[in-house]
Amino acid sequence: MRTANLDDRLVLVYDDGVVDVEKASDGEFPSDPQAVFDRWPQFRDWAQSDVPAAYERAAFDERQLGPPAPRPRQVFAVALNYADHVAESAADKPAQPTIFTKYPTSVTGPRDTVALPSETVDWEIELVAVIGTRAHQVAAADVWGHVAGLTVGQDLSERRIQLRGSPAQFSLGKSFPGFSPIGPVLVTPDEFENPDDLPLGCAVNGETMQESRTSHMIFSVSEQIAWISGICPLLPGDLVFTGTPSGVGGARNPMRFLRPGEELRSWIEGIGELRNPLIAGRSYPHGPQSA
Repeated sequence: MRTANLDDRLVLVYDDGVVDVEKASDGEFPSDPQAVFDRWPQFRDWAQSDVPAAYERAAFDERQLGPPAPRPRQVFAVALNYADHVAESAADKPAQPTIFTKYPTSVTGPRDTVALPSETVDWEIELVAVIGTRAHQVAAADVWGHVAGLTVGQDLSERRIQLRGSPAQFSLGKSFPGFSPIGPVLVTPDEFENPDDLPLGCAVNGETMQESRTSHMIFSVSEQIAWISGICPLLPGDLVFTGTPSGVGGARNPMRFLRPGEELRSWIEGIGELRNPLIAGRSYPHGPQSA
């Protein structure tokens, strides 16, 4: 099953078009793409029945797609979760998942333009898991039963803010507006032969920067969510950015960062791709403001 946010309306996506959920269900399920996660098990059963499958399809333009989970209450992310990225970062391999947060106001869509606040914004292609049912103290073996689906994400990172000071400012550096594009669709885990082994990558203006497979993660999706849920309840519609492989701009010699006028393309096989144009944005305060 595939769902999407089409002009702020929840739709089911088929090979030959989309079905508007609110219309096809006679109002049983809302048009709001975020609200459906609070009734995900019931919605999934309905969506996989014969009722929406028989409904008339509509054509759509991918430029109309928004983030499939536009207003998550929580956004978690995992740092240093691929061995090759640990190596290029000159860091130690973590003994358990290293968690930070991205603020929900950073979420944007698969075709949205992203404004760059500086000359040191980096890319990080990531698989994103969207929670379908509340997960608290869940065993790794049971995690997939709490996942609504998977989507493509970019953990955009302003490196000067992120790495400034001790401790560093990961959450702020990765939470500028537009720094969490996700999409283009949400794909349920049963659609994949193996949801733990998906090819992913990203390119800047057609130049491939990252290519890997999610099977190269140090901690699997199940292990990450089990670890987080042991401390924090994960709520329906929450996002988990699961880490990035090697190839980020800040680890290159010379360093390479995103520039206005470029396009960042990010993909995961079996889900689709993001295509985010980049423009110059307003700069941020570089130090304490005087009184």
